[in-house]
Amino acid sequence: MARSIPQDIEIAQAAKLKPIQEVAAGLGLGPADYEPYGHGKAKVSLRLSKRPPRAKLVLVTAITPTPAGEGKSTVSVGLAQALSRQGVSNVLCLREPSLGPVFGIKGGAAGGGYAQVVPMEDINLHFTGDIHAITSAHMLLSAMLDAHIHHGNESGIDVRRITWPRSLDMNDRALRYVTVGLGGAAHGVPRQDSFVITAASEVMAVFSLARDLGDLSARLGNIVVGYTRTGEPVRALDLKAAGAMTVLLRDALAPNLVQTLEGGPAFVHGGPFGNIAHGCNSIIATKTGLTLGDIVISEAGFGSDLGAEKFFNIKCRAAGLDPSAAVIVATARAFRHHGGAAKESLGSADPEAVKRGLPNLEQHIHNVRQHGVPPVVAVNRFDGDSEKEHKLIADACAELGVPCIPCEVWAKGGEGGLALADAVRATLDGGQAEFKPLYALEAPLAEKVETIATKVYGADGVDWLPAAEKQLAELEALGFAELPICMAKTQYSLSDDMAKRGRPQGFRITVREARVSAGAGFVVVYTGDIMTMPGLGKKPAAVNMRLGEDGNIEGLF
Repeated sequence: MARSIPQDIEIAQAAKLKPIQEVAAGLGLGPADYEPYGHGKAKVSLRLSKRPPRAKLVLVTAITPTPAGEGKSTVSVGLAQALSRQGVSNVLCLREPSLGPVFGIKGGAAGGGYAQVVPMEDINLHFTGDIHAITSAHMLLSAMLDAHIHHGNESGIDVRRITWPRSLDMNDRALRYVTVGLGGAAHGVPRQDSFVITAASEVMAVFSLARDLGDLSARLGNIVVGYTRTGEPVRALDLKAAGAMTVLLRDALAPNLVQTLEGGPAFVHGGPFGNIAHGCNSIIATKTGLTLGDIVISEAGFGSDLGAEKFFNIKCRAAGLDPSAAVIVATARAFRHHGGAAKESLGSADPEAVKRGLPNLEQHIHNVRQHGVPPVVAVNRFDGDSEKEHKLIADACAELGVPCIPCEVWAKGGEGGLALADAVRATLDGGQAEFKPLYALEAPLAEKVETIATKVYGADGVDWLPAAEKQLAELEALGFAELPICMAKTQYSLSDDMAKRGRPQGFRITVREARVSAGAGFVVVYTGDIMTMPGLGKKPAAVNMRLGEDGNIEGLF
């Protein structure tokens, strides 16, 4: 990138935002259709999602990322800005950032450079309070569960088989395993407990998959919190918790309308992680966008093996969505990583490493195509890239018959994404999409897991630890056999071992645990050493954050 540009937060703070009323009016919305949250945010009425859809749906996914991330959200925003420059009515749909990554690593979910959604500080911090509401609803169920046990345990819950954890929207490794109920009989029943980050909470999944308030309440009631001594599931409905949880989530369920740096509309709503949850923004936001624009751009977490696979097989099923195209974000930097380059040299051109890393792209293209969706590859350019590297990537895409478009939205905003917008529009006009889920819901749970592992990850098969095998049999016996699968797996490899870069061969996936998320409507399968509560690093991003003398936030990206 030829010109020097300021940090993301400086660009966002310098932006002149349109009044949110003007953004809403651009979508044809009147004052009765939304509720402003200050100058730059609004909650949009739930009834809009019930209108007939008119837009074509484009998913933005990626190759296997490096720990630094490859700019998938940035490309999503830049594509939306480019389409707006071309006069194409579009709506961008992104997930809400979790505070865990914001304070833990240099990464939010608002894009970057000149391709951001704003107000960036609000979006990456408390925003409209949705994630706090989800945390509160989760913790209410936790409190009601322990109160139920304390006051006689009418449901006969086996305290050794409680599956419902507590939740917090922060990285805190010390809370992965805790003991609660200490201090004597007045303070509850002592037992082992745990915390998950809110992005991994089943309440977050329910929130993001609910179609309306009635569906939200029903899904919350279906959450399994544990089992009786005879092995029967106990649900939130049995604890009479669903009604109060729905009350806490009522206002949060309305999608959040914000804008891009170039004034285009964006919904930022729902925030499940893509590695330990289903990784997609809310169904309500996506369906609302489909009624308001001609193209909807939706992003799913991490690579096609995680967020995109779950988008296709969980979200699209739950919402009846029919995606028309997918953008796969790639970078020369990531290919260097997957080609074996050392971490300290990833910023420098290395055509041979890029060449060795290209098979990773082939798997991701295959993953999108096997769902019947035509792909476009967007190569996000970084300083240090060479033309030889980009030619290698373009040639590889040409051999596979996939458009390959250099992308400079980080430095140039919508202008840097015009070629990508042209390619996406041409793909949509081609009408090649014949979307189909990867597996039948009627297939046994183990077969569905095997299908994902072999067809999406490229594994030779699946090995089940004895405990996981027993759990799977119990779930099928309890009537959960026809649910889709939500795989919990490292994002840094197509395998379940983050050290295996590129396109690994000759490996197997090891499953250590299987749990039902009955409210969300899927079975979560845990692989490798994946954790649902991250921890802070030695020097988290939080240590660089402060308020300046002028009251502005400093150090937030």
